Amino acid sequence: MQLTDIAQRFVVHWGEMGTAWGVNRTVAQIHALLFFHGRPLHAEEICETLGVARSNASNSLKELLNWNLIRTTHVLGDRRDYFETSTDVWELFRTVVRERKEREFDPTVRMLRELVARPDFASETADAQDRVRETLHLMDSLGVWADEMLRLSPSTLDKVLRLGASVQKFVRGGPTDKAPPPPQPPAG
Repeated sequence: MQLTDIAQRFVVHWGEMGTAWGVNRTVAQIHALLFFHGRPLHAEEICETLGVARSNASNSLKELLNWNLIRTTHVLGDRRDYFETSTDVWELFRTVVRERKEREFDPTVRMLRELVARPDFASETADAQDRVRETLHLMDSLGVWADEMLRLSPSTLDKVLRLGASVQKFVRGGPTDKAPPPPQPPAG
């Protein structure tokens, strides 16, 4: 498949951003390709389009499957696995937040709780104890907030985000007008 200039720029940029977020470039590019095209693709088509080795694509697809960002599907009469992702940006956002929370955030909270519960924690300096407890308190609060946000519908979450922007403007003393609506494609 030949990518248009727009598709190519989207995929390349998403790969660059993936590396900034700690995600392998090929993983991010494959996800971007599936998202941009909005239809299932088989591994050979992905390899050919992105110019990546089959082993690299295979490992990247496994990682995307493990993150629940893609799913395997099949086409009648074709024995190959096809891969697709959601085209709903809110669903993808929630999946990423949920997966990162489970993999990165929750283990840190568990470790902090374990430290605070240890009998020898009391032998640490008062300042160190305070910092660890404050970190745990902050992370517990953020975890509860994240769980609540993940339960919201996309339209409600969008309203909460817009409300948050208005509250920030109010607190800073700036204008409190609503955030501008998202750009609409030109009519034609």
